[in-house]
Amino acid sequence: MFNSITGIVNLKLKDRIYVRTNGIEWAIFTTEKSLLRFPDIGEEVRIFTYLHHREDQLKIFGFFSDEERDLFFDLLKVEGLGPRLAIKILSGIEVNDFIEALDNDDVESLSAIPGLGKKTAQKIILKLKGKLKFAEKPWGSVEEDIITALSGMGFDRKASRNAVKTALKSINTGSLSKGQLEKELFTRAISIASGKDG
Repeated sequence: MFNSITGIVNLKLKDRIYVRTNGIEWAIFTTEKSLLRFPDIGEEVRIFTYLHHREDQLKIFGFFSDEERDLFFDLLKVEGLGPRLAIKILSGIEVNDFIEALDNDDVESLSAIPGLGKKTAQKIILKLKGKLKFAEKPWGSVEEDIITALSGMGFDRKASRNAVKTALKSINTGSLSKGQLEKELFTRAISIASGKDG
């Protein structure tokens, strides 16, 4: 399996992104959450990928982070839950919120995701609670660390999370190292949380 695709964003639709690499354009199905985080058309992006193979078709699924892809893989372990529903779930809830719902046996939060009923939500909790691939909470420890830092500075945690999400949308993450991303994200998020930036 190829691990990721790095190329130039050609087009972004509701459920997919088109990326050009060396004369080839890849159609990559993705989550709404990842789509918001990918850079704009014409900019470079790295997408963590999964090639789904069936007798009648090949599809590439892509994710903003390796952690989101790991959660996608974990969701596929749940009986009766295929790639399309896994993408819907990850489109309807942030990864950290999903983990929190799992930890708290929060069937209501999971079943509120469009296309996911209580029975499937219960099945997911039963199958995945305490068994996720990654030990730490995802979205880069970067995103979560900055939310925690802003909270420690006196900002409301929900407002801090929203500020980080807003800031992340305006950053070309594909061209930055983790250290550069952390610095840029913190600077923009604190400005937004302080009301100095729209």
